[in-house]
Amino acid sequence: MPAENPAVHVDPVCKMKVVRGREAATSDYKGTRYYFCNPNCKVRFDKEPERFLASEPSSEPVADEGRLSHTETTVLSIGGMSCAACAVSIEKALNRLPGVKDTTLNFAAERAVVEYAPGVSSRADLERAVREVGYDVLSGEPGGEGQEDEDRAARARLVWVWVLVGPVMALMGLHMAGVHVRYMEWIEVGLGAAAVFGPGFRTLRMALGSLRSGAASMDVLITLGTLAALGSGVAVLAGVPVASFAGIAGMIMAFHLTGRYIEARARGKASDAIRRLIALGAKTARVERGGVEVELPVSRVGVGDVMVVRPGEKFPTDGRVIAGQTTVDESMATGEPVPVRRGPGDEVIGATVNQQGLVRVEATRIGRDTFLAQVIALVERAQGTKVPIQQFADAITAKFVPVVLAVAVLTFFGWLAFADRLRPVLEWSAGLLPWVNPALPALSLAFYAGIAVLVIACPCALGLATPTALIVGSGLGAERGILFRSGEAVQTLKDVRAVVFDKTGTITRGRPEVTDILPAPGADGEVLLATAASLGQGSEHPLAAAVVESARAAGLTLDRPDEFEAVPGQGARGRVKGGRVVIGQAEFLAGEGVRPAASAEAVARLREQARTVLYVAAGGRFLGVLAVADAVKEDSARAIAELKELGIVPVMLTGDSAETAAA
Repeated sequence: MPAENPAVHVDPVCKMKVVRGREAATSDYKGTRYYFCNPNCKVRFDKEPERFLASEPSSEPVADEGRLSHTETTVLSIGGMSCAACAVSIEKALNRLPGVKDTTLNFAAERAVVEYAPGVSSRADLERAVREVGYDVLSGEPGGEGQEDEDRAARARLVWVWVLVGPVMALMGLHMAGVHVRYMEWIEVGLGAAAVFGPGFRTLRMALGSLRSGAASMDVLITLGTLAALGSGVAVLAGVPVASFAGIAGMIMAFHLTGRYIEARARGKASDAIRRLIALGAKTARVERGGVEVELPVSRVGVGDVMVVRPGEKFPTDGRVIAGQTTVDESMATGEPVPVRRGPGDEVIGATVNQQGLVRVEATRIGRDTFLAQVIALVERAQGTKVPIQQFADAITAKFVPVVLAVAVLTFFGWLAFADRLRPVLEWSAGLLPWVNPALPALSLAFYAGIAVLVIACPCALGLATPTALIVGSGLGAERGILFRSGEAVQTLKDVRAVVFDKTGTITRGRPEVTDILPAPGADGEVLLATAASLGQGSEHPLAAAVVESARAAGLTLDRPDEFEAVPGQGARGRVKGGRVVIGQAEFLAGEGVRPAASAEAVARLREQARTVLYVAAGGRFLGVLAVADAVKEDSARAIAELKELGIVPVMLTGDSAETAAA
């Protein structure tokens, strides 16, 4: 047995050390069981076992079993793919590397998720394998400079190919109109060759890389079609009696590059959600260095650095408050719109918003370890996975191109053999399509038909539809605070029969609002609201904030409180313009010597509607009642109704009382 330790074996294909119990596959051959690091090694071994057993693997001691068995997952941004078959080519190239356990490549996302053993193959090895089969590895974040450079290059190729093909199309139009231009064949061959080997050179290079990896992509079809068409023009110049399709070579490449550019734009828009998540983070941070406050890019902040965050600013990275008091809007992370209080010792999340006080924060997590980076990584992994229906589509795509090549060959020989019998069909179609020429010799007709099959057949729609839907679905979910841990979860949504909602912040706004103003007899409603809001400016309580916001929205003038004291669970008291103001429960006002004279019936009705009742008095006089409630969102009722129409049962969970939930 090729192993120096009963618990550690050697993959006979890639020679990677495999720990028993963590193998990806096994195979029994001639009474011996062999262990493999990934299924592809098993497939290759089963086909030619003697080839891999011809030379026994090394029997050197395992220096570090943990290093060899430990795997990491990395994400590669891939550029230059033209169809789902390209993804198959890249997957094969990566899976051949020793130490690579699994590769999942999403064509629409242009992203490969690779699980590998860093002690066997490095990330540089992964990138080299991708480039060796003719594709690019883009640097930077999704939608970053690498992607922008790729988009600019694609646009430049598109412009140049049409500049070269435009004159050829004009010449062909004149030819169909009966006007023959001198040296037309030479011009078509020259411009066609320039289009194919200039802007189209990348397509030729990727086709070669695809063939090297053992998988034929759409680039192979386009390359064969354009070179065959261009070769017919060269043959005509050499005196061979065939029709020249050199002009069509450039047109094929032009349409191909146009389609590639449109697909790239569509994929870019589908991935906008990732870019928007990245944009949530702060770009700079104020850091204390040597007693001096300096502004640095977030990328230069280190663990242990002390950051100064002012009101209205985002926290640059995850950290711990070491000085100061504030309230933080954490709705980006938690979905709860009510700000939370944070003080010394409390954790804060990067990209959340500091609302009130100046605080000093010690950075505890940076870069890929931050909360926002983990959310982005989760969404990227979900977009990079393959749902079951996509795996089925990829299986078809892998066989599609070879089938097309076979059909093109059959078409060529079929027309060559039965051109005379098919000529009546050409004569009929010539009346509809002016470029059809029934008088062409059989060889030219067969050549033309074979090229048509090569360039028209394309597996892009099959390979692009499912992953694009996955990107859009997971991306839109991330924008709305819904995270998918895997692509399979998106497909599973079709089987959902019930949806459970949290009440606060989901069905309701999650932000208290003043809903009713009931002034006492002889009192004014605006005075009631302005008095309560003036005192409320000294409080950080969500109910007080709701009263202040309502008064400001009404355009009322507020006075700063001279004194303020909060009484937890009861209310607040203080002085505004020298007068004593009390706000809170009825019992609280009674304890302050004020008799609330509100209508018991009106107050009971408000409470039945799940509204919090605040009694307000000033100068010993009862002013009236304010009702505050967490209002239902405008679109909640419509969304729930639409779910019911789909046959989905909506369920609401809440920690509030049954009366509040029913209201």
